[in-house]
Amino acid sequence: MKGTVYRSTGSWYEVKGTDGAMYSCRIKGKFRLQGIKSTNPVAVGDRVEFEIEKKGDEEIGIINEIEERDNYIVRKSVNLSKQTHIIAANVDQVFLIVTLNNPPTFTSFIDRFLVSAAAYQIPVILLFNKVDTYNDDQDEVVLDPETGEEMLAMTELDQVRILMQLYKSVDYECIAISAATGKNIDLVKEKMLGKTSMFAGHSGAGKSTTANAIQPGLELKTKAISLQHKQGQHTTTFAEMFDLDFNARIIDTPGIKGFGVVDLEKEEIGGYFPEIFELSQSCKFHNCLHLEEPKCAVKEAVETGEVYLSRYESYVQIVNGDEDNYRADKYTTP
Repeated sequence: MKGTVYRSTGSWYEVKGTDGAMYSCRIKGKFRLQGIKSTNPVAVGDRVEFEIEKKGDEEIGIINEIEERDNYIVRKSVNLSKQTHIIAANVDQVFLIVTLNNPPTFTSFIDRFLVSAAAYQIPVILLFNKVDTYNDDQDEVVLDPETGEEMLAMTELDQVRILMQLYKSVDYECIAISAATGKNIDLVKEKMLGKTSMFAGHSGAGKSTTANAIQPGLELKTKAISLQHKQGQHTTTFAEMFDLDFNARIIDTPGIKGFGVVDLEKEEIGGYFPEIFELSQSCKFHNCLHLEEPKCAVKEAVETGEVYLSRYESYVQIVNGDEDNYRADKYTTP
């Protein structure tokens, strides 16, 4: 039989067969997947082949083959530094939930996340949440830092618009939403049709609230399961997939915000910044890292404002392996 893994609890896997029924399955022997050393050979989202074995009155599925993955998301295992834990496989898209405050989602985090997703070949849509809570009143007067003249302060909604424009300019889809009021939730549902989606973001950004707005009742279910999984589990993260009422699937996993880290060679990183990759063709040196090299088209574009400074600073942080400024606020316009 063939099916898809919907839930993993370490040694047991809940698999939905092509007949629509759920089967409790185990792995036959040990799987060794080429190219990846993982603590869990089978992950939520995997397409598998399994056989049914009878043990007394019980029917148990035995997974004997994993079909080739379209993509997968990993994070390093805490205890086994050379190994990884596969969070999910065969993900069609990730929705990254961004909030201006409560909690703030800084551009450095967004950029790292986008680089990792691109490395895993997973499309990302940015959801700018809580837009109903931001002010749009231009009544605060501040001093221009360059001229010293009085000027109206930028509103919170202005900052959101600038951030959205920043990421739209490098070809990322951005949607302003309010999970609380339902603003643009139908548009998100439309994007989810016929697909398997994940929701990611900082704790408090509104992942559960958004999921509940998309399908009422889902929030309580995922929270209860997350709490159950935490009992007795120190480092393992168990994901779970849910079928939604409108021909869509959602993968819920605690701790997905840690997804934003992936090992890449320095020379590869520029390829995951579309604007840097495009400009790098014009650099004097074909192996230019856009740091100290002369006649660098990327650095020139930063100087002229063609490339956003915040994006370039994120690139430099990732290339240098700088973790100290990971959460630094880099809301900078050209």
